[in-house]
Amino acid sequence: MQTNELQKTFPTASITRVAAMELMDAARAASKEMGIYVTIAITDAAGHLKAFERDDNAPFLTADVAVDKAWTAASFGVGTHVWNAILSDSKVAQLAHRPRMVSVGGGCPIIEAGKVVGGIGISGGNALQDQQAAETALKTLGFEEQN
Repeated sequence: MQTNELQKTFPTASITRVAAMELMDAARAASKEMGIYVTIAITDAAGHLKAFERDDNAPFLTADVAVDKAWTAASFGVGTHVWNAILSDSKVAQLAHRPRMVSVGGGCPIIEAGKVVGGIGISGGNALQDQQAAETALKTLGFEEQN
C-alpha cells in the first residue's frame, strides 16, 4: 500500500553571519569610494536584522530607512528602486501604505542559487548612489544580480 505523506515543512536558505559581515565590508568600501556617509542594514531571508552599521556622519534617519530598505527588498525579492513602477498599478498601490515599505533605491535582495537569502539596505546618499553601493557590494561577494 502506498500513501502520500503530507510534507509539513520545507528548508529555507538564509545569509550567514560571516557573509553578512563580508557584505557589510563591501558596502562600506563602495560607499566610501563614492564619498557618501551611509547606514548599511542586512537582513536574513525573513527580513530580520542580521548586520547593521551607521557611519558617524550619517544622518540618524538613515538608520531606520536602511533597515526598511533591506526588509522591503527581502520581502518579495525585488529591489526598492523597482517598487515605484510596481506601485503605479492601482491593484497593488495600497502596498505603499505599509509602514515599512520603501520605494526608493538602495535596497536589494540578496540572491543565491535563485533563492532570496536576505536583503541589503543602504541609506545616506541619493537613491541612485545607495542602489549602486548595494549592487556593487552584492557583485563583490558574487551574489546573483536581480532580474
